[in-house]
Amino acid sequence: MFIGREKEMAALNEYYHAAGFQMTIMYGRRRIGKSTLIMEFIKDKKYIYYTATRVGKQRNLELLTRQMLDVLEPGMNKASFTDLEDLFDYFTTKLEAKGTGEKLIFVIDELPYWAEKDEGLLSTLQKYIDNEWADKNLYIILCGSALSFMEDKVLSEKSPLFGRRDSQIKLEAFDYLESALFVPSYTNEEKAVCYGVTGGVAKYLSMFDPEKSLDENIKKLFFRTDGYLYDETRNFLTQEFSDITLVNNVIEQIAAGEGTVNVIADKVHERETTILYSLNKLISVGLVEKRRCITEEKNKRKTKYVLKDSMFKFWYEFIPKACSVIEMGQGELYYDRAVKPQLHTFMGKIFEEMCRYYTLKEGIAGKFNCFLTETGIWWGTEVLVDEQGNKTTRQADIDVVGLSAIDKVMVVGECKFKNEKIDKTIYETLVRRSKAIPAKYRITRYLFFSLSGYTKWFDEIDRNEVCLFTLDDLYR
Repeated sequence: MFIGREKEMAALNEYYHAAGFQMTIMYGRRRIGKSTLIMEFIKDKKYIYYTATRVGKQRNLELLTRQMLDVLEPGMNKASFTDLEDLFDYFTTKLEAKGTGEKLIFVIDELPYWAEKDEGLLSTLQKYIDNEWADKNLYIILCGSALSFMEDKVLSEKSPLFGRRDSQIKLEAFDYLESALFVPSYTNEEKAVCYGVTGGVAKYLSMFDPEKSLDENIKKLFFRTDGYLYDETRNFLTQEFSDITLVNNVIEQIAAGEGTVNVIADKVHERETTILYSLNKLISVGLVEKRRCITEEKNKRKTKYVLKDSMFKFWYEFIPKACSVIEMGQGELYYDRAVKPQLHTFMGKIFEEMCRYYTLKEGIAGKFNCFLTETGIWWGTEVLVDEQGNKTTRQADIDVVGLSAIDKVMVVGECKFKNEKIDKTIYETLVRRSKAIPAKYRITRYLFFSLSGYTKWFDEIDRNEVCLFTLDDLYR
């Protein structure tokens, strides 16, 4: 069953039904669901779908030829062409003119695999788009998993294809609401954990059996040697990197909470330039992101690197130390004894991300009496004054900060994914810390997000300034 992607599917259909030639560039990290989306889109249409491989220029030409002939002229399936231009000349003769017949969809999936070995591929495509296909009833979809290649070589001004696309789709992981559609019978807490351990990645979500419990699915996927996700991180890194030792060490440090280049370099005993290169590669494949303090976007010192994929965070936190037990066939016992009691702690940062998403979604709709334009996190130092008037400074952070650049106001929030209620102390801490944020924006709301609710102290609080949310509110 195909789940989600309504917005992307609507966009693809819009361009498909537009008159004449159209081209869409689609990209996103591995396992995110690009090919599944395209196959769902083209299933009731006329199409040529070719997935490029790392087999070189000539072999890709031969394989594409087979795909084209199977669709356009099955009786000619033994024909061959000397080069890509010969094939495209033949292809052009088979295309309908603009406004006539059924539109043909031509998909090249994993485009970088071919283009990296054939420097002329993109220029050849550009030549035919400009001179031969512009008046044809053709919809081209170029797709790739190598984010840096797609952005630098296909979408940028340096690309031969620049200005030819009609649309682009960067496919991201499912948000927590879309992820919940894969396990509709789960409780909201179970849906949140499912989202957390899969990172909203389509392939990983599709491996969850909605008829099995959350624990059963996690055990089967992670804590058995035949589980799909037991070796997934190594498989993924092997496909993307020639030497995974360094990137594995870097990911380990980020998963452990280290987010700066100098600290990571010190921990893994490498030069900072080497670490920065690895971090940029990890960003390019969609595993890591650089996060900035929301009120100081231009302050380069206020940046940190975090894992974008929470499945990787879950794996690095729990699997390496359990490998021996899992390989002895006792992974399920390890999960029950060592992992399940830590799930709420693991979910803390993921819950914060869910709350930021919810805050932006509701803020765009005017929920907080302003139009929020972005959400993020803030960190810095706060000044504490004791009863004797002595001042001390310490590190502080705020989980949710929503800004309205239009109204010059902001909302701030605290998130707790714990089996205990939020109390007065947490409220006072948020109010105190928020005073350390530069006063460019006026605070209009204090937001609290709790898995387990609130103490009675909140019954008497002014609800014009304070908003209280539970996990159930996020799923309504």
